[in-house]
Amino acid sequence: MNHLELAGKLFHDGRYEEAAEHYRSARELDPHNWQAVTGYNRAIRRIVPRWHFEMMHDHERAVQYEAAIKQVVTADHLVLDVGTGSGMLALMAARVGAERVVACEGQPVVAEAARGIVAGAGYAAQVDVVPKMSTDLLVPGDLPRRADVLITETVDCGLLGEGILASIGHAREHLLTDQAIIVPGRARVLAQLVESRALHQKNTVGELHGFDLSGFNELASLEYFDSRLRRHEHRVLSAPFEVFRFDFHRDGPAPQQATLRVPPTAAGACHAVVFWFELELVPGITVTNAPDHPTTHWKQAVQCLPHPVAVHPNDPLAVDVRHDGLRICFTDISADTSTRKERQG
Repeated sequence: MNHLELAGKLFHDGRYEEAAEHYRSARELDPHNWQAVTGYNRAIRRIVPRWHFEMMHDHERAVQYEAAIKQVVTADHLVLDVGTGSGMLALMAARVGAERVVACEGQPVVAEAARGIVAGAGYAAQVDVVPKMSTDLLVPGDLPRRADVLITETVDCGLLGEGILASIGHAREHLLTDQAIIVPGRARVLAQLVESRALHQKNTVGELHGFDLSGFNELASLEYFDSRLRRHEHRVLSAPFEVFRFDFHRDGPAPQQATLRVPPTAAGACHAVVFWFELELVPGITVTNAPDHPTTHWKQAVQCLPHPVAVHPNDPLAVDVRHDGLRICFTDISADTSTRKERQG
């Protein structure tokens, strides 16, 4: 079986990284073989999400991160960049004079691209790109010693979905000095109740074209998906309210749950909870994916309710929410039977 045949079989079986390697080998043997060229690209597209490109064009995010890096990185620092992607944040740390930067990236093809970008920028002697997850790094070895600064942007639209709590917790224990600076240092998650049939229809279905399709709701998402609130007709039913706070110098991925008392600001049918984060890189420098920041590459997190909940300004709601270290989920919204906000660890 030649490289192309094997690549096709691996792709069909969902083994995209292996398929990409064989397509690459076929392309090297014949650079003009269109099947090898497009096959490699199709495999890469299954491995590398397209949001990388939108993220690199997020001007506000880049400016704020660079301002934070300039504030904390000095010439004697060893910097660890977790989830480097294109290598942009690692290059920023090198440009402000870090003694050394170790940038880890768990996706090998992305790490390879980052290594080429670093070399092209002239920082290959200062920045090491390691094709590993941060939890697999060794000190000494991948890092010559424990790092003085950690920089990461491993967050999704709901903050926790890329494992930031676990990866930073591991780094604090195994990869960082006791006094290490962590960028971002803190975060909080805010939410809002929303009336929007358009959003609700992204995750539920009923009768259409004379058929009852509601059985398909068994396949609906119980948790959030990403969407841009401003692109959907909607009406807000509450002021933004705080859901969770995180201190990345201290907090780990242990599950939390809370019951929040939320007073509606308008009467209506609550179809969804929309939430977002505020990421404090260093004190005074923040990035956010709030709905009023239309240029952010991050969308908002949207969790649709299984059925609309009627709300009224005179009737506060009890909103149950939890996270398991990876995903925030609103588990119940109902009439409030107390005036207390309860939090459990």
